[in-house]
Amino acid sequence: MRTTQELFSLAGKTALVTGGSRGLGLQMALALGEQGAKIVVSARKQADLDEAVAFLSQHGISAHAIAADLSQDEQAAKLVDGAIAHLGHIDILINNAGASWGAPAEDHPVEAWDKVMDLNIRSIFVVSQLVGKRSMIPRGYGRIINIASIAGLAGNPPGTMTTIAYNTSKGALVNFTRTLAGEWGRHGITVNALAPGFFPSKMTKGLLSQMGDELISHAPLNRLGDDEDLKGAAVLFASDAGKHITGQILAVDGGVSAV
Repeated sequence: MRTTQELFSLAGKTALVTGGSRGLGLQMALALGEQGAKIVVSARKQADLDEAVAFLSQHGISAHAIAADLSQDEQAAKLVDGAIAHLGHIDILINNAGASWGAPAEDHPVEAWDKVMDLNIRSIFVVSQLVGKRSMIPRGYGRIINIASIAGLAGNPPGTMTTIAYNTSKGALVNFTRTLAGEWGRHGITVNALAPGFFPSKMTKGLLSQMGDELISHAPLNRLGDDEDLKGAAVLFASDAGKHITGQILAVDGGVSAV
């Protein structure tokens, strides 16, 4: 029987983290790398990726970057091909790339709806399908972690956010996670999702500047998430410590979704 430390180890494992150049994606890439995984991070902007690789390398982590716009199927395929070429195979996939758009439902542009849906759910299907077929299913092993949101667990309180496309996409991702877990469990692949609450990030900067104090007051822990709060949950789902967990959605939100 392995020790708890051994169960949480990712030594010898490989990971692809989309949206991994900053924020929550970089935090999770750091966590996996600190546990011994070799990392490929992806995002649209090469300059951001170069900074992320330098940051991970400073922490002694083997990291490589591939720029890709995952709303484009051909770039998603090139990303998966490139990650497999660099790593040999992909043990862990963190689907973190995403976008948001704020507008009242009656005025929400259809083009913006499509942009959010294409990146937040369609691209995750495409990337997961490619990684599954080309690496995880043939090897009989995989860990897929989808980054949903508490916005996918409920609507928005009146007078707060107007993000109908974002909430809808994250709700779809919740059931995508459950459905894929049901199909791919026989291949030794677990599929789970993290549902973060409010963390300071480029995406939430405007909202937090307007409503940060109010959002904090509604959280039982009376705080926002920080640059450590997704690390442990990501490692749990990525490692053998979580090998009997699949199809689950874990809210990391200071208790907001509980009340």
